[in-house]
Amino acid sequence: MSVETDARQITLNYAGGSVEMSIGNAKDIFGADFSGLNPGSEAKSVSVKAHSRVRVIGGPTKQVSAYTYEYEQFPTSRASNSSTGTVILMSWEGSGGDFTGRVSGSLAKASKFFEANVKKTLRFRSQRGTKYGPFPAIS
Repeated sequence: MSVETDARQITLNYAGGSVEMSIGNAKDIFGADFSGLNPGSEAKSVSVKAHSRVRVIGGPTKQVSAYTYEYEQFPTSRASNSSTGTVILMSWEGSGGDFTGRVSGSLAKASKFFEANVKKTLRFRSQRGTKYGPFPAIS
C-alpha cells in the first residue's frame, strides 16, 4: 500500500530554522511552484588553512599548505528518534480548520519566513496558545 505523495511530510529550511508539514499543505500555502518544495543543491566552498600534521606522536612534522575545495550541499534536517521542534497549529484561507506543523528554531524567524512566502493569508498558534499572524498573501 503506497502513501499519497501530498500526505508525506516535507521540511522547508530557511535561515535560522525549518518548518515541517505535509506536502499538500505546503503546496496550498506557498503555491505548487514554490522553490522550497524542490530546492535542489547549493554549491559550497571550503577553505583549509595551512597547518602542520604529526602522524605518530613524537614523529616528524609535515607541513600541509592551504587549499580550497568545493562540494554540492543538498538540503538536510536534524534527525533523531524523537520529534524535535515546536508543534504549531496553522490555518489559512480555504484550509477548513487547523493543521499541525512543526517548527525548529524561533517562532519569530518562522513568522518572517511565512510573511515573505505565503500565497494565502496564514495564521498559526503555538502549543501554549500564543497566536501569530495574520500573514497576508504575497502576490
